[in-house]
Formats: sequence, structure tokens, C-alpha cells
Amino acid sequence: MDYKKIKASHEAITRDLSEFDKGTGNIYETVVVLGKRANQISSALRQELVNKISEFSAQIVSGEGIDEIYENREQIEIARYYEQLSKPSLIATQELLDGTLCFKRPEKEDSLEQSL
Repeated sequence: MDYKKIKASHEAITRDLSEFDKGTGNIYETVVVLGKRANQISSALRQELVNKISEFSAQIVSGEGIDEIYENREQIEIARYYEQLSKPSLIATQELLDGTLCFKRPEKEDSLEQSL
């Protein structure tokens, strides 16, 4: 899923809690689902950022016995772009409100996958 295309707000806003427990029936379970999804999004974005930055090899210039590492301008622009993206928790919340967030309950065998 492309997290950059999700139209999540860049700041936290007050929301109606009754919207959050519609899919699970329990607000605490919804918070756990949102937390786990935010961790997934965060690790995926972090891995994508590391992959893009590693494409640009650091230039090592040796001068007078001291190695200096210069960052590419492209690396700085990529880092700024990822800093401007919405926070993973806000992206997960938007997925929940849009109805695209799916989760599994391992203790309930009768319903394998439920969609919020």
C-alpha cells in the first residue's frame, strides 16, 4: 500500500470515539489494532527510507589523514520528504476511518478476517 497517497492530516485532531469502536465493539481493542498498524507503517516507511538513502553512496574524501563523509543533496531532500509525511499513527487512524484497515483475531476461529 502506498502510504504517501493516504490523505491523513499532519496534526492530531479531536475525533468522536464512537466511530472507532464500530468494527471491534471495544475501544481498547481498536487502540491496540491502531498501534500495531502504526508500527507496521513506521517500519515499512523506515525501511523504504533506508533503501533510498543507501542508493546514494557517501562520498569519502581523504584529506590529511581524516576521512570526511559528505551527504548528497538528494539524500537531504529525500529525508526532508519523509519528515513531511503524516505520522504513522495518523495514517493508521485514517485507514480505520476509511474502512481499509483489516485485522485478524487469533482467539476467534469462526471469523478469520474482519474489516473495520
